[in-house]
Amino acid sequence: MDVHGAVAEGFEPVREAFARNFEVLGDRGAAVAVYRDGHRVVDLWGGTRDVDGTAPWEHGTAQIVRSATKGVAAAVLLLLHQRGELDLDAPVGSYWPEYKAAGKERTLVWHLLAHRAGVPVLDRPLTPAEAADPDLGAAAVAAQAPAWEPGTDHGYHAQTYSWLTGELVRRITGRTVGEWIADEIAGPLGADLWVGLPAARRARVGRVGQIDAPARTGTLRTRPKQSVADAYADPDSLTRRAFAAITPLPDENDPGYRAAVLPASNGIATADGLARFYASLIGEVDGGTRLFTPETAELARGERSAGADRVLVVHTRFGLGPMLHGAASPLLSPTSFGHPGRGGALGLADPESGLAFGYVTNGFRTSVTADPRAQALLRAVRTAAAASAR
Repeated sequence: MDVHGAVAEGFEPVREAFARNFEVLGDRGAAVAVYRDGHRVVDLWGGTRDVDGTAPWEHGTAQIVRSATKGVAAAVLLLLHQRGELDLDAPVGSYWPEYKAAGKERTLVWHLLAHRAGVPVLDRPLTPAEAADPDLGAAAVAAQAPAWEPGTDHGYHAQTYSWLTGELVRRITGRTVGEWIADEIAGPLGADLWVGLPAARRARVGRVGQIDAPARTGTLRTRPKQSVADAYADPDSLTRRAFAAITPLPDENDPGYRAAVLPASNGIATADGLARFYASLIGEVDGGTRLFTPETAELARGERSAGADRVLVVHTRFGLGPMLHGAASPLLSPTSFGHPGRGGALGLADPESGLAFGYVTNGFRTSVTADPRAQALLRAVRTAAAASAR
């Protein structure tokens, strides 16, 4: 496998781990980027652009990153708070009156961010076409009765996070969350990152698909615990219903789906775009743009939910949107915050080391929070950063 790109001196272990992902862990096409103190130190890519093709992955090839989009969506609400346009402790209904229906009048804005809103499922799932209509999606979650009293527990809002966050942004700013990201995040940063892919960018995005995991990886376990497997197999479980809030599953290679604005699941990015975004949350990028103030970064990664997740079944930790370091989702260090995409992608920032990381792939696995390929790269980044700090 030819690995393309460059690494700064001391980060050679990341190149080695990236090559091993193809040789041992079955990657088809992927890219990884790392920033340190706002400057890029790793920029690698390899394999094929399409999971089922032969054309090479090129510099700037982008892929759908699934739930890694949630970290970007959460940042929008935190930036609105930073600008004084959103009160995180206010009732959701003060911005979105229709949301007060069905026993949700006490739901606070921060409950949505921290997966405590109690509406991870829809009694009537939306079709892909309905899900792409922001009015229908917002109306569905506004009418939905919560599965638990909002604020009292947490469970991963796999699909409904799209309309919970997206409608708040629309009510406050008059723009879709995708437009806001383009204007206020991706544009100023020069980051290849879209929620609602423009037609002019379609040619840059590869085809994605499910791939089998190697029988033995020598790293993380590839088989879920029985309790997790049972939850996904049970059609009546919150787990199964949360991921099936859009039914049937959308075709992620369909241009119409990619053009929709679904900030829970259909963001498209390069590895550099993800890493650059997270670098801007903890410092200036290339001596220029910084998105979060230090106070907002601390707010984002302050623990708001922890313990047994009603949807994912495993123990999870969340700040105000970002997933936090833990056994189910190991990041770079206990200070890290970020978000995985189911089956592969990962973006994160680590304030302690000044590192930001982005990994994208076109081959998705069954993992939800800790893909072995991303974890192998994180271990290499950790090793390189520790060695260069001596």
